[in-house]
Amino acid sequence: MGVLSTLMRGLVRGADRMSEFTSKRGSRTHNKGRGARPTGLRLSSNKFVAIKAMIPEFVVPNLEGFRLKPYVSYRCPRGTEPPVTAQSLFNEVVAPQIKHDFKEGTFSKDQLEKYGFEPTQEKKLFKLYPKNYVR
Repeated sequence: MGVLSTLMRGLVRGADRMSEFTSKRGSRTHNKGRGARPTGLRLSSNKFVAIKAMIPEFVVPNLEGFRLKPYVSYRCPRGTEPPVTAQSLFNEVVAPQIKHDFKEGTFSKDQLEKYGFEPTQEKKLFKLYPKNYVR
């Protein structure tokens, strides 16, 4: 009897360890949370310092007098347009301006800022080159 009960207990405990770890399974002081990002740093003295740049800021437009509803019915037909890519966006917005300036003779490689090109990535949210490319 002792071997079977020990084996059964081991199986049950093993299965229990494989279940999802929720905040209900921790100690009284354990708070798993819901995956929200912290809005500051915890110092070595266990003091929390809030950082204003880490607090999310929601920009909501004023929809006063807007007639459309925020709901799209599942019965509406699927869109026929292809998804927007960086190449298609460039071809539709920037390429015609560059062609026009090139034909007029006013195109200059030094003044690409007027087409939306930014030579440096300083003060940007994400640096595009070369740090976040997979090596």
